[in-house]
Amino acid sequence: MENKKQSDFSKVLGARDILVIAFGAMIGWGWVVSTGSWIQTGGVLGTMLGFALGGVMVFFVGLTYAELTAALPQCGGEHVFSHRAMGAVGSYICTWSIILGYVSVACFEACALPTIITYIYPAFLKGYLYSVAGFDIYASWLFTAVAVALFITWINIRGVKTAAFLQTVLTAVIASVGIILVAASLFTGEGENVSTQIFNSDAGILASVFRVALVTPFFFIGFDVIPQAAEEIDVDLKKIGKILILSIVLAVLFYALVVLAVGLIMSASDIAHSQKESGLVTADAMAKAFGSKMMSKVLIVGGMCGIITSWNSFLMGGSRALYSMAESYMIPKCFSTLHPQFKTPVNALYLVGGLTVLAPFAGRKMLVWIVDAGNFGCCAAYCLVAVSFLILRKKEPALPRPYRVPFYKAVGILAVLMSGVMIICYIVPASGSALSAQEWAIAGGWCVLGAVFFAMSKAKYRENFGILVHIISSEDAMALQASNNEIDSALDRAIDAAITLMLKTRGVSL
Repeated sequence: MENKKQSDFSKVLGARDILVIAFGAMIGWGWVVSTGSWIQTGGVLGTMLGFALGGVMVFFVGLTYAELTAALPQCGGEHVFSHRAMGAVGSYICTWSIILGYVSVACFEACALPTIITYIYPAFLKGYLYSVAGFDIYASWLFTAVAVALFITWINIRGVKTAAFLQTVLTAVIASVGIILVAASLFTGEGENVSTQIFNSDAGILASVFRVALVTPFFFIGFDVIPQAAEEIDVDLKKIGKILILSIVLAVLFYALVVLAVGLIMSASDIAHSQKESGLVTADAMAKAFGSKMMSKVLIVGGMCGIITSWNSFLMGGSRALYSMAESYMIPKCFSTLHPQFKTPVNALYLVGGLTVLAPFAGRKMLVWIVDAGNFGCCAAYCLVAVSFLILRKKEPALPRPYRVPFYKAVGILAVLMSGVMIICYIVPASGSALSAQEWAIAGGWCVLGAVFFAMSKAKYRENFGILVHIISSEDAMALQASNNEIDSALDRAIDAAITLMLKTRGVSL
């Protein structure tokens, strides 16, 4: 079932806005805390090649998103793609999976931010309250998390342009800190540090590269936020696809350059010592390059900006995904309500924002489990979008595609395989990324919750359940209205003629 309407959203996002939204979503806190373990796993060159390979894996998935987003520029992204290809049930599974990913990351960042503050200012923790799974929760930590969660929710309610402005400023800070680190490594780094840790000597070249490549796709999750806000983008449709791909390329370059910089500055022994002491190898590399502990704090501030950009993007994406499901009567219709002034899905933002406010009360360990389960949901959605890409090429060959992917069969099949590999990594224990029992329980619980909502919505909304709203342009809307007017006029003339004929047959003169 399908109906048509004009978009209720305001088209306010430019090319720069959507680029920083996607890039900021992919660049979180991992480049600060994980670089040391990446280098220890694959070596400097092995890690860089691993990120390049992981970027290629995500690149194929990104190509399918690029074509579909330009062809179907509607709020909800995955929801619309999968619905057009597989119908209401397939769309429900796909969208429900991606929502878990978005909401889990947003909730995790609410806990990550105050935790990072303690690295800069250890005395920050005041007023012990309780512990969850071994994680101590303090009043100062909890207050900060809740306050920032409320602020970011408020920013998003104020409008996507306001959220995009915040994203631009913070992404500029991240880029600046990264450039400073890379530039410092070129002047103070030593080639010998890299030459002694090119690859992991114990694992071998291929093993070094693939061990890193298997985990890197999870650091690129976030480019898919662009399709969620497609109705709010005021950019040529062909450019949207290109910007989405560019965001992935920039993320690969950022991670690779940070790894190279740390490898130039830190020897293998330096990295091992930093891993044991602070765990913040990238920050320690910045301090060593400048000979100042203060510079490590500058880099940590850049990492904190990465936390907020991811948080901001996923709050945006999660609320739009909920809105699209509500538009199709798959969840309560109230979540499709837009703010009368700011044109944002206000009730959906209240829900996701409310969860980020409550999340810190569960402690950081619990949120780590949730975000891993959420990443699994994102990968499942990626696979379903890639399948939808192939189906729509067969099912709707005449669909206008402003950005058309060449060799679509090869690209689509590789996208399905690449996203399938990511899913397998979460399932196979030997992969190093397999879900724990707690994480499987969360993923399973989310599936059960989805099944309950599915049954309740289907029973409540009956024939409206699964309706797909097709957004038309203002020009199309005017043409449709003109066509309807012509039909109405024709019907009026036909009715008048019929009445005249009936009266004449009864001998009534007019």
